Amino acid sequence: MTTVDELVERARAGVHRPGPLEAYRAAAAGALLVDIRPAAQRAREGGIPGALVIERNVLEWRLDPTSGHRVPEATGHGLAVIVLCSEGYASSLAAAGLRELGLYRATDLDGGFLAWAAAGLPTVAGTVEGPEHRSAPAHRTGGNS
Repeated sequence: MTTVDELVERARAGVHRPGPLEAYRAAAAGALLVDIRPAAQRAREGGIPGALVIERNVLEWRLDPTSGHRVPEATGHGLAVIVLCSEGYASSLAAAGLRELGLYRATDLDGGFLAWAAAGLPTVAGTVEGPEHRSAPAHRTGGNS
């Protein structure tokens, strides 16, 4: 039997997990930032401008480049993907699932959205949009551009 802590540990083994500033720079250079938090959590905590919102329950279908249900951004297995959740636990498991699908550059944001916001990086106020949209760049609540 395996515990959830062991699953997270395995998911992170040998994987570089960028911190907020490194993830910010990677996204500026073309990495796809994917927010998997549920709508209620995004509404409460806020979002990251330009992040693609794909809720966890459909993540693999939307990012598998061979899926008939993929998003346009799912261009190939070499896509650089940085998954984020609130604190960086669920995103580790999600990124591991993406790597199993062949998205070998999938990783997750160390510390999640809360670490991003604490680093003073750009955020947007809580949103109520549905899944699979990009967070709007308007109404910044964070600093450092």
